[in-house]
Amino acid sequence: MNLERVLTRLEDWFAHRGWAPFPFQRQVWQAYLAGESGLIHATTGAGKTYAAWLGPVAEWLAFEAASGTPALRVLWITPLRALAADTVEALRAPLEDLGVPWQVETRTGDTSAAARARQRRHLPTALITTPESLSLLLTQPEWRHLFADLRLVVVDEWHELLSTKRGVQVELALARLRRLHPDLRVWGLSATMGNLDVALDALIPGLERQSPRGGIVRGHISKPVVIETLLPDTIERFPWAGHLGLKLLPQVVATIEQSETSLVFTNTRAQAEIWYQALLDARPEWAGTLALHHGSLDREVREWVENALRDRRLRCVVCTSSLDLGVDFSPVDQVIQIGSPKGVARLLQRAGRSGHRPGAVSKVTCAPASALELIDIAAARDAIAQEQIEARIPLESPLDVLVQHLVTCALGGGFVADELLAEVRSTRAFRRLSDNEWQWALDFVVRGGTSLRAYPEFHRIVEREGRYVVENEAVARRHRVNIGTIVSETALKVQYVRGGTLGTVEESFAARLKPGEVFFFAGKALEFVQLRDMTVFVRKAERRDGVTPRWFGGRMPLSTELSRAIRARIAEARDGVFRGAEMEAVRPLLELQARWSLLPSADELLIERVQTREGYHLFIYPFEGRLVHEGMAALIAFRLSRLRPITFTLAMNDYGFELLAPDPAPLTAALDVTLDDAGGRRQWSIAGANVPLFSAERLVEDILASLNATEMAKRQFREIARIAGLVYEGYPGEKSARQVQASSSLMYDVFAQYDPEHRLLEQARCEVLERQLEQSRLAEALARIAAGQIIVVDVPRPTPFAFPLLVDRLRERLSSEKLADRVRKMQLTLEREADAGQQESQARKRDRQ
Repeated sequence: MNLERVLTRLEDWFAHRGWAPFPFQRQVWQAYLAGESGLIHATTGAGKTYAAWLGPVAEWLAFEAASGTPALRVLWITPLRALAADTVEALRAPLEDLGVPWQVETRTGDTSAAARARQRRHLPTALITTPESLSLLLTQPEWRHLFADLRLVVVDEWHELLSTKRGVQVELALARLRRLHPDLRVWGLSATMGNLDVALDALIPGLERQSPRGGIVRGHISKPVVIETLLPDTIERFPWAGHLGLKLLPQVVATIEQSETSLVFTNTRAQAEIWYQALLDARPEWAGTLALHHGSLDREVREWVENALRDRRLRCVVCTSSLDLGVDFSPVDQVIQIGSPKGVARLLQRAGRSGHRPGAVSKVTCAPASALELIDIAAARDAIAQEQIEARIPLESPLDVLVQHLVTCALGGGFVADELLAEVRSTRAFRRLSDNEWQWALDFVVRGGTSLRAYPEFHRIVEREGRYVVENEAVARRHRVNIGTIVSETALKVQYVRGGTLGTVEESFAARLKPGEVFFFAGKALEFVQLRDMTVFVRKAERRDGVTPRWFGGRMPLSTELSRAIRARIAEARDGVFRGAEMEAVRPLLELQARWSLLPSADELLIERVQTREGYHLFIYPFEGRLVHEGMAALIAFRLSRLRPITFTLAMNDYGFELLAPDPAPLTAALDVTLDDAGGRRQWSIAGANVPLFSAERLVEDILASLNATEMAKRQFREIARIAGLVYEGYPGEKSARQVQASSSLMYDVFAQYDPEHRLLEQARCEVLERQLEQSRLAEALARIAAGQIIVVDVPRPTPFAFPLLVDRLRERLSSEKLADRVRKMQLTLEREADAGQQESQARKRDRQ
């Protein structure tokens, strides 16, 4: 059959379904058939899957249909196992109608042992897999035979993988496959990303941005995104994080009732558990049609929820980012976001879960958890309108991933050092890999490096006639069990004393539970019975009061683009401009902030000084997100304490940070300014460029000196040690989590003492700076401050911007009940002062008239 007739058949298949191919889909088909690779960038639900899939289908129909069912032709990499089943359904849909006898299967951690054994002998025509499972396939000595007929690799949701170690794992795997097939075609699928050029270069190094047909292919499809906000009846002028919380529950319930199927997104698993219980308590009749979905629930529970969504059996699912990605839930007609979206791309991605089909309207309704989050929502809408989407920054030379890859290649038939070095350097992640780094990595897997030469168990690879291989079966087994780059906090299984498994909670939470204590998990009230063999045994509880698990890393920071948009909105409010319902609602708060202190413009840094019974406070507002503020708070406290010995208590949120001390901080000396005799004046400013306190010079040295960097690096080293194969977590139940943690800590101490220049120690330090403190973004923030003005305001009392920082610090010391009482008293005091000040101002205004 000639190619033109085949392409006409594709058009007819679309028409039979009531669709028509978009121009970008036709462009990708033609590019694939011409041997091109590229990156498809289009909105969620725009048809990226069929753009990538139908090119190889057309190729086979036009040129090879008489040859029968081929071996592996298309490899489809997905970041989530949950996406694999949906992808299988989508890929199979056109095959039967077009008469294509291809096999489409999955290979993930959920694939049965029998299926995996069969696939080791023969792979299907199209295989959907994850980065980890692909790496496992590459450890098989016969992998070259299995991939002999491969023509295309599709990397789905590339934006989710790009800036992670899993993305580096994909880059290294692609380099392996390209060495086998130099003409291999690779297509990435992506949405909601700002730096497409970088994403393309990481996926297909050296490819021109606009090659003849490939490169970056944009799906310009009109897909409106509607962002609405549930506004509280009253706005408190002294807000605190989560103070609205469940106060908006009645409005959320009413919003859910207006649609057939809703997804309620939360930013944390704990928040999902809380909202699920609250919705069920508010509407008991929704039992059976209300569900919960997050990454710590048992796989069978999650799969049941996903299938029930597709079958329209559920009214609402409360979920986290576990349902962010491209699972096609076309029945979903409404998305609700609880709390600030924290990022522009995240809000777009979640909005796209509704109207998940070309041309449909995607709608998201936001329910703020704090009055200040109204600004976040308005700013996110601005950023979306201006197409200011966050960039995803690829990782550079993570040596733990390289070490793991060396063992993978040695298992998969072995490697020649110079050949593999050229292959590794062909990736963007390792394009700058030095000869010294390469030799260190090779020596590390062959002899254990400088510190572990005396321990045979760390001699994982041997050289035989110029080829590096694995000969030890124990090494091979351990590597295959621990392959991958996902390392989470130690998870303990939650299981009924007599019954099934519910999911996992973190060890740090389970260790605090006492027998008989009730906690909420998987949407159920559970009574803790005992902790044994890495399992939390529970029974159903009758009581409805209890605690909710907290998972590590629950608080995500504001993104760069959203922070920039928030600063722009506050600058508008400074000029008296309050665009939109959200800004009008928060106007009383912002006007009080301006009256008591000021609203900074986009190029100003506001510092407030105030004395209370607790001591002397500095409130500093860079509006750069929690992680940047954590690093900046420690940095500024350290630099101030060098001028005068002083001890600070720190608190931070997404808008700013607080430094509290028993004595006044030497701020004027640190800012290098001289006040006149009226030194107590209310406000003064200085050009940021002249301020060493906020200088980016010696940034790394001062941050490391200001924090317990050793302890932070030791925690980060646990992940690196696991990926690099230094720590073996073992089979389920074989080794306790405490032993693993102790092993990595011991390794860190050994390296620190006997090999302080160890490259994995240095990697741990760098990852702490970048991942936990966002060092690069901190440096950019300091540069922005240096280019602007610093405004210092002496205020008689904490302002609306300062109040949530006070509460965040108290939250660490008080229970939720005591905290609420204390906060309410503080609010009442400040509200009285605000009202009195407003009445006095109005009286003066009347006198002037």
